[in-house]
Amino acid sequence: MEIRQLRYFVTVARTRHFGQAAERLHMNQSPLSQAIRQLESQIGATLFTRTTRKVDLTPAGEALLRDALRILESVGSAQERVQQIAEGRSGLVRVGSTGLAAYKQLPQLARIVAREAPGIVLKFVPDLLTPASESALTEDRIDVALLRPPVSRTGLVTRPIAREKLVAAVPDRHRLAGAGPVGLGELRDEPFVVYAAKESVVASAVTEACLAAGFLPHRAHEVAETSVMLTLVAAGLGIALLPESVLALRIEGVRFVGIADDASVDLALAWRADDDAPAIRTLVSALEDNGFVSPTDTPPTALDPVPGGHR
Repeated sequence: MEIRQLRYFVTVARTRHFGQAAERLHMNQSPLSQAIRQLESQIGATLFTRTTRKVDLTPAGEALLRDALRILESVGSAQERVQQIAEGRSGLVRVGSTGLAAYKQLPQLARIVAREAPGIVLKFVPDLLTPASESALTEDRIDVALLRPPVSRTGLVTRPIAREKLVAAVPDRHRLAGAGPVGLGELRDEPFVVYAAKESVVASAVTEACLAAGFLPHRAHEVAETSVMLTLVAAGLGIALLPESVLALRIEGVRFVGIADDASVDLALAWRADDDAPAIRTLVSALEDNGFVSPTDTPPTALDPVPGGHR
């Protein structure tokens, strides 16, 4: 039994007329009648009672019609799903990201995809440092990543998302809480709460910025997660320097103060250069069209310093 035969059968069953069915199918009546006879021979049952005036379904034909309609609907749905995937209008995209991007950039990305490509399903894998994101990409465990460049592995494409100024997170009773942008030199005697991972791009950027200001930060506490870092800051155990996307968080007992120095970290979108999945192309194109990522690898311009006193 072929799909073509079922379509012929359903058309005859709906019109109850071989001539009209042939016209709808854009074919001659003779090959249509022959195809129905072949179908009846394959099934081993008569599907139609034929007279000179009308064509009626037999009980066997009624039963086949119900199944044929269901089968053709399933085939049509399958064809539509495959076409959507082939055209990039549907599919699963696994998105890895740094921890802080989950609070600001990931929601932006999700809103753009939901609006521009609603057939694409996103699966998020958060809290990945850049080396972990690179490994996950090259090992095909994620499809795209929001990470902190530079990347060290070959075979990856990156597009800038933002250049984020560093801001200081201080206890709400700190001497600098509520102040305007401060120079890093004013923080030289402060205890710092920092990321423990040596491969953290943010931790490296903080150290380099402090060294440029003439001091090595005192690493009073080392943590793995931003939430723990801000908890220690709120407890008065130190200060922290973080990308300004942290401003999306509201932590009781923490104030954010802008940094006057030129200290920043980049955020970029990365994916495998050899990944030709249509859904990936659609996602990247939608993000470019909506200004979420740059269409080239030119670094973005740093945003203005964050005013003091933001919570």
